[in-house]
Amino acid sequence: MSNQWGRFFLQSISSLLLVSSLTTVVQAQSATKLIPENAAEQKTALYFERIRQSPPQMLAFLRQMPKGGDLHNHLSGAIYAESYIQWASDRGLCVSQVTWIASEAPCEETAAQIPISKALTDQTLYNRLVNAWSMRFWQYSGQNGHDRFFETFSQFGAATDHQTGRMLAEAASQAAKSKVSYLELMLTPASKISRQVGEKAGWDGNFENSFNQLKKNNIDEAVTVGIQEIAAAEKEKNRLLQCETPQADPGCTVTIRYISQISRGAALERVFAQMVAGFMLANLPNSPFVGVNLVQPEDSLMARQNFSLQMQMLNYLHFKYPQAHITLHAGELFPGLVPPDDLTFHIRESVRTGHAERIGHGVAIMNEDQPYELLKELVRRNVLIEICLSSNETILGITGKRHPLATYLEYGVPVALATDDQGIARSDMSQEFLKAAEDQGLGYLQLKMMARNSLEYAFVSGESLWRDRRKFIPIVACEKGTTKPSQPCQQFLKQSEKARLQWQLEKAFQGFEAEYSVQP
Repeated sequence: MSNQWGRFFLQSISSLLLVSSLTTVVQAQSATKLIPENAAEQKTALYFERIRQSPPQMLAFLRQMPKGGDLHNHLSGAIYAESYIQWASDRGLCVSQVTWIASEAPCEETAAQIPISKALTDQTLYNRLVNAWSMRFWQYSGQNGHDRFFETFSQFGAATDHQTGRMLAEAASQAAKSKVSYLELMLTPASKISRQVGEKAGWDGNFENSFNQLKKNNIDEAVTVGIQEIAAAEKEKNRLLQCETPQADPGCTVTIRYISQISRGAALERVFAQMVAGFMLANLPNSPFVGVNLVQPEDSLMARQNFSLQMQMLNYLHFKYPQAHITLHAGELFPGLVPPDDLTFHIRESVRTGHAERIGHGVAIMNEDQPYELLKELVRRNVLIEICLSSNETILGITGKRHPLATYLEYGVPVALATDDQGIARSDMSQEFLKAAEDQGLGYLQLKMMARNSLEYAFVSGESLWRDRRKFIPIVACEKGTTKPSQPCQQFLKQSEKARLQWQLEKAFQGFEAEYSVQP
């Protein structure tokens, strides 16, 4: 009798613990009203809550978790300083021992500069270069995070020249290790040509006249060269990763598309020329370039002075090249960084005038005029926010409850995690997921939702797998699960690259969660 009561007591305790754990999960996901879809997902979510007090265990879990896409990734900032040092050494570059700015070969050692190759045998020099070309130990640099971060680009800039293939190989390989299956990489195609054409064409304040002058001065050459450059870089990437060989790096399986960068802090003629080239590239059928984005500090003088005009440029080109997608850095600001008025309109104007389909960062959302109405507008327009937690912490000092991620989730604004500049930040996508869980309190279901969002809002071609992008309900042809697609589903997947990526992500989740379906 006592044994029966003992078993009953243990079963009761187990049931209470399960109910308690489920309550914890539901509370953790309450901002988006998520509930587990199946037993395997439920057990995976419960396991994640059980290890929440152990960041090392959470990181081990998250390293294996499928993450979908990284939609906000600057290629030059994605590379670790150690790689740049090796490449710069291979090319015989020098570096100033005062400014730590790399300079082109030929290199002669002087009192002011030293060959970067010496860093490979001098640990002290090597450490100084890594620190100068990244955010490692930036707290001891004597600079704030914002200035230290943006200065790194000018310091390692020469090391990136003619290295796009190597950079793509490293970015793709790292993405695969982080269980990222899709990348949208920001870079500047045919930068020299667009700059030269822009300077010849000039800017007279009239969109049509300036556009015609760019065409007259052969801005189309930037498009031709941009396609040729990326084709050559991808060929080199495939060679380095040994794609289509038995030794192929997992990075070979990562799908990559490109966003044309526009230097918002440059002179207007250069900005407009880069925009036109970027829109033309993204408007081409089957182009590897899918969209445009404005880069450089949003708080810089030229960016602030020309913000509204640049939105009007985007508006003009959006109607000329409707197939080109637009994602914009906006709201990467905080009170005190800029005058108060600059905090009140950047996100709204980026969406309304600039036609942004996605917003990068969006940290200053609650400083905008009528922020709650804007949040609702973002939901109506289906504008996704690219959340870059490590970047926001190091550059802006925004973390924890001061970050608006919880507010975006509460109002149902679609969000996805992104790395921004993982090489400079010394991070990767797994670390971003950990920060979301540890710093923002997100649970497994929310992280899974964000991974799904990353592909749903990606600028990859084709129709979505989901007929309901909020509840992730698949189209009728594919609603029977991911074990084996039906014939109609196979036909649909064949016609849509986006749906294929989403299907692969769901299969990856199914396999991942199966490991936790046997957890006690």
